[in-house]
Amino acid sequence: MPSSIFNIGSPTPEIVRQSSEYEEKHTSSAETPESVQEHSQPRLQRKLKSRQMGMIAIGGTIGTGLFIGSGSTLSYAGPAGSLVAYLVIGSMVFFVCTSLGEMSTFIPTPDPFNHFAARFMDPSLGFAFGWNYWYSWMVTVGSELVACGLIVQFWLPNLTGIIWSIIALVVMFLLNAISVKGYGESEFWMSSLKVLTVFVFLIVGILTVTGVTGGDYIGGRNWHVEGAPFKDHVVGILKACIVAAFSFQGTEIIGVTVGESANPRRDVPRAIRSVFWRILFFYISSILIIGLVIRNDNENLANASSVSDVAISPFTMVFQKAGAGWAAHIMNAIVLVTILSAGNSGLYACTRVMWVLAKEGKAPRWFRKVTKGGVPFWALVFTALWSTMIFCISLAGNQKVYMFLINLSGLSGMVFWVGIALCHWRFRRAYIAQGYDLADLPYKAAFFPFGPIYACVLLTIIIIGQGYSTIWPKFDALSFVSTYLALPLFLIFWLGWKYTKKTQWVKLMDIDLTTGTLMELERNGEVEIFPPDTPWSWRKYLRWMHRKSD
Repeated sequence: MPSSIFNIGSPTPEIVRQSSEYEEKHTSSAETPESVQEHSQPRLQRKLKSRQMGMIAIGGTIGTGLFIGSGSTLSYAGPAGSLVAYLVIGSMVFFVCTSLGEMSTFIPTPDPFNHFAARFMDPSLGFAFGWNYWYSWMVTVGSELVACGLIVQFWLPNLTGIIWSIIALVVMFLLNAISVKGYGESEFWMSSLKVLTVFVFLIVGILTVTGVTGGDYIGGRNWHVEGAPFKDHVVGILKACIVAAFSFQGTEIIGVTVGESANPRRDVPRAIRSVFWRILFFYISSILIIGLVIRNDNENLANASSVSDVAISPFTMVFQKAGAGWAAHIMNAIVLVTILSAGNSGLYACTRVMWVLAKEGKAPRWFRKVTKGGVPFWALVFTALWSTMIFCISLAGNQKVYMFLINLSGLSGMVFWVGIALCHWRFRRAYIAQGYDLADLPYKAAFFPFGPIYACVLLTIIIIGQGYSTIWPKFDALSFVSTYLALPLFLIFWLGWKYTKKTQWVKLMDIDLTTGTLMELERNGEVEIFPPDTPWSWRKYLRWMHRKSD
């Protein structure tokens, strides 16, 4: 990161009626010369379709944290304890996503972490959240390049993994460089494969538990062995919660895609609503099956912590228990797709965040340049170069430095989740204080103010508890520093920008709730207005969870 960073210089009548009333009350139709010039420049293109948005939301949840790391929660907390951990963390993620959904639907921006923090709290906080989010995903892309080489070496142990890592980088770069359609379509199919894998796993798991496959009726037997159903009680659940929290990282990327959604009014709420159900189905059901089929004292559960351990991942062990000797090869292929998906999403998120930072004067101006296809090309190149540097550090053999950088990025995910909850708290308070009607929100998060408060408290506990293993039973100074360094790094960005730019805390009555809103975009024709979504019949009785208040 540059050392001089702180010195960088056919519409439906109802929707049209709402948009017109909103604009008449809260905005002016006059355009400034600056805005006209801005509109004439190439911009991001709203070409992400509903099916792509929905699958990106689903696929963002399913990753190596589920396929490989989920087994460690069973070894920490037992079958029931791991279920409790995922239910607790899943509920927190649900509230974070609904908070993000409410703000992103009201103000569709491709960088909600920087933009909302700067708009609703303090511009310096926006700077810190934006750069921390970019750094977190940039390092993730680098680590996924390393993982690609390890995965392919499972099949070709005598061939260096560097070649496959370079191929993976080229593929991810090209998918992002073509257009947003390239990213959206590739994520649709990769996410579809991940979803199919979980479906097959659950069916095979049920057949295994009932004795249809594998030749042994398991039932609830493994819930009555030593350490089950709750292992180490509260301590075990807390340790499992920390693992579960990191496995959910990436869910918030749906907020980044809002800036290029063809229909934010319809697609974003639909994607956010699916968060609860995909958490319940994909994670909770999978953890339940794993806890039924595998004993919590199986030593492979604790040992499976990286992609090189795919042969002993809980998914592989369940398939093998069912008699599928080829399970390790299938899961290795699925994990490879998952890694490509994570790297693809990482490059996408980084380029959009960098583009917004540059537009707001928080990054070099040349990152604002967009291709005719709507891709921030130089932001993409910059991110790819830094991710390659992370990959090269791992090749140099200095694993301590590499792991130091990886650990540094991990806690950043928790930090910007806290930021989302705080921004939502400020947004809703300002919205009410300025006399707006909650019924006018395109999407309203449920259970406010409980949701953001619950998320903040739980995330604070997770951030503090993340360093538990570095303190007890023996203090490890290097691990402790690498675990928590994300916090002082965030403070440096925040206070450094605040001191340099002399930013001020934004008062509730001064928060801008008119510029760049969905109503304004629809009014100006920047967002296409579609007919209202007609839900499937089975959805109608579920929508009570997200209904608007009268």
